[in-house]
Amino acid sequence: MTPRNVKRILLVMLGIVLLGVSVQYGFGNAWQSQYTYALAPAANAKQPPPASAQKTAKPPTPQQPDTGAAPQPQSLSKRVVEYHMNVSLREDARHLDGDQIVTWTNPGKKAVSELYFHLYPNAFLSKKTTFMSESGGKLREDKATADSLGFMNLLSLQTLEGENLLPRLHYVQPDDGNVNDLTLVKLRLLEPVAPGKTVTLRMGFEVKLPEVFARMGYSGNFVMAGQWFPKVAVYETVGTRGRTAEGWNVHQYHGNSEFYSDFGIYSVKINVPESYTVAATGFQTKTAEGSNGRKSYQFYAEDVHDFAWSASPDFVFAEEAFSDKGVPGVRIKLYLDPLHADLQERYMHAAKSALSKYAQWYGEYPYSTLSIVVPPKGGNGAGGMEYPTLVTAFAAEKANPGYDLERTVVHEIGHQYWYGMVASNEFEEAWLDEGFTSYAEDMVMESAYGLEPNLRIEASYMTDPAPLKQPSWAYSSHNQYAENVYLRAKLVLVGIRHQVGEKTMAKIMRTYFQKYKFKHPSTADFQRVVEQVTKTKWHDYFSGYVYANQMSDYSVESIQVKPTEQDGQQLYESTVLVKRNGGVSGQIPITLQFTDGATVTKLWDADDSHVQLTQVHTAPLQWAMIDSEHSNVLDNKLINNYMQADLSDKTRIRWGISVSKLIEGLLGTLSW
Repeated sequence: MTPRNVKRILLVMLGIVLLGVSVQYGFGNAWQSQYTYALAPAANAKQPPPASAQKTAKPPTPQQPDTGAAPQPQSLSKRVVEYHMNVSLREDARHLDGDQIVTWTNPGKKAVSELYFHLYPNAFLSKKTTFMSESGGKLREDKATADSLGFMNLLSLQTLEGENLLPRLHYVQPDDGNVNDLTLVKLRLLEPVAPGKTVTLRMGFEVKLPEVFARMGYSGNFVMAGQWFPKVAVYETVGTRGRTAEGWNVHQYHGNSEFYSDFGIYSVKINVPESYTVAATGFQTKTAEGSNGRKSYQFYAEDVHDFAWSASPDFVFAEEAFSDKGVPGVRIKLYLDPLHADLQERYMHAAKSALSKYAQWYGEYPYSTLSIVVPPKGGNGAGGMEYPTLVTAFAAEKANPGYDLERTVVHEIGHQYWYGMVASNEFEEAWLDEGFTSYAEDMVMESAYGLEPNLRIEASYMTDPAPLKQPSWAYSSHNQYAENVYLRAKLVLVGIRHQVGEKTMAKIMRTYFQKYKFKHPSTADFQRVVEQVTKTKWHDYFSGYVYANQMSDYSVESIQVKPTEQDGQQLYESTVLVKRNGGVSGQIPITLQFTDGATVTKLWDADDSHVQLTQVHTAPLQWAMIDSEHSNVLDNKLINNYMQADLSDKTRIRWGISVSKLIEGLLGTLSW
């Protein structure tokens, strides 16, 4: 037998052994197609937990690098910033030690003499910071504890040549002058940065994490590192969001505000205790390396405007490849709390449904990974939040979360489009993210799960309307903020859809996304897209509902019925006065019901403040009703949409008693 034949036999035998091993250890699906399809879970079906969850709460296999991931051949954004960072989680899981080399490129046409950095952890420095004083230590249903105090210390700030710049730092409070707020710092540079040129700095810092509250912190041995590093603010060029002069867009961390930053590149090394598993923005570039009871992960992300990570020794890790039209190939990674280990398929289905629909409706998802983190019980302060390529679900507070599980995942993945890629300014125009995401979420939940929103009920929740185009801290309370930038903003978009139709609205949303992805659009930019697609002016609509606080209230003010005679025939002339008390919403249907069962529907374009409708009929009018199908979703006072033409004395008495009881009940709720 020749050496060549021996080599061939050995190769064949090696191939057979590898195939056997792959099947034995569960790698058989590596030979299958990466194209998978999301099928709706059977209603009320109990799904058995995966084998790994039945045996252990640890990942079944070590996290492997994303070998299929690679940097984009061409940049998708301007890449204004570049971060190279190292961060270490101390053994107490309460502190971070970090350093970074950050490079900023001047995108403008003027030399820039200063940089601004957001130091978000300082929002938790004391009860006197702007965030804590405005929020009162509450955010959504989450409350700060006695341990929800945290901070960031800048330990070093140098040029590449080693010159110390710490003395040139100056904390600023441009929004409220609160000297106790240290969430924004200004650095006077040694030399101005010319247009198109860069400045590179070395920074060392430490972070004390709060007990998890307001998107970041720890809960037991779970850590959510969001907004954890010194982040360069956004320098807006002429034309960005309507600016006529370039300059910095800088704000403190407020009780209602989220975030705004520029696109760039992140290369981050994360060092944690050996038992911890790490989830992070971007993709893992190499296998985690361990020594001396510690382990280091390396992640890389590009064309993103933030970097977040989470770590826990208890994560149940699962991963699947998913591809679909507009989703070229994504590794969906789940970092589950053990309580939700048997819900893996539901999380996967929600993620696939969301990715598939958003890509179909708006455009391609360009990233190679999507990570979903499920915090433990008690960690809801970190739940329901979005970061580039990483989202958090709500905490595993109960074993059967209902459709809240799917809805939260679908909503947060929607942010990958309106927050992640479109990158609106959430300080000043939060509705362009939250409202658009809420609108998209409803569409996915209806399409994938058959859950239709009850817009009539949701509109009735609007008790305190306010302008959508205003800074987030200008709202009087968090409730008013949430009502408007989530709910009313969504209704504004649905209102446009009802006027233009499904097909045209789909074109509007896709056009807006395609035109402004990897940019920073404004409300005016969206209005221009609506007008360009519809070839119609929308000034009145945006003026009333976006720039002002209007709702679309219509009322039946009065009905008069009188007998009349025409050509010897006994007829009845019914006159109905309808009034517009709010903004315009396109044509409004008004239904007239007569005592003989006949129905007449009239359309009113509502250009004027009121209209008087007169109808001659063989029978008297029984009642009149505005918008019986509730096509006007912005009407939040439906009680005045209906009026009977004539009420008997018995009915009048019943109505009188009901109203008095209603008033008594309302007054009772105001008592202590």
